[in-house]
Amino acid sequence: MKITHIRNATLIVEYGGKTFLIDPMLAEKGTYPPFQNSIRQDQNNPLVNLPISVEEIIDDVDAIIVTHLHLDHFDDAAKQALPKDIKMFVQNEEDAAAVKEAGFKNVEVLTQNTVFEGVELIKTKGEHGRGEILKRTGLVCGVVFKQESEKTLYVAGDTVWYSAVEEEINTHKPEIIVVNGGDNQFLEGGSLVMGKEDIYQVFKAAPHATILSVHMEAVNHWTLSREELKSFIKGKEMASHVFVPDDGEVYTF
Repeated sequence: MKITHIRNATLIVEYGGKTFLIDPMLAEKGTYPPFQNSIRQDQNNPLVNLPISVEEIIDDVDAIIVTHLHLDHFDDAAKQALPKDIKMFVQNEEDAAAVKEAGFKNVEVLTQNTVFEGVELIKTKGEHGRGEILKRTGLVCGVVFKQESEKTLYVAGDTVWYSAVEEEINTHKPEIIVVNGGDNQFLEGGSLVMGKEDIYQVFKAAPHATILSVHMEAVNHWTLSREELKSFIKGKEMASHVFVPDDGEVYTF
């Protein structure tokens, strides 16, 4: 298994002989307005450039997984760059209709028993915040990858820590976990994705897993920096298990 962290939540996952592109946000730095009602209103999104070219990112990709349709997970640049006949996996029929509307022809809704060319893709639960903010953020999912020759991978998606994430960990016992850190927030409503305490809970639930925190410092409403998270990880003695990739960094398992 090889995981390349591109930027924000965008990952290239080479798994079971197949290459998956997850949550492609492919625009150049500064293409979109800042997310409103949040900090850094003077900075357009994305905040940073891609570490490699769009052509390199999409080359040899077998399938796309879009956990939900927010701009920082599936943007106009991705819609334009990706081949319209490529395999697309989405979380539900509503998202499938929107992706088809964008011109994609080979769209499938993830389930708990999806299989793509020998790789199990298991849709997992997530909550994009807590309480009232969920009415605004909408539905999201994650995905577990399983294959006989590979370690089990859990890509949690845009979720905070809550009971269902713990249930997914207990059910699938992933050896590799990717969480969306960054503690992104609007000015009210609290965390939309995991902050440092959420990541600590993931570590306690899966103390033997390797955890990667992505979705950091790439869009204007982030509140947790890589530096702060790394300091927290060190203080909690998690440094041998929890890692904070730079954009473009590659991990092999």
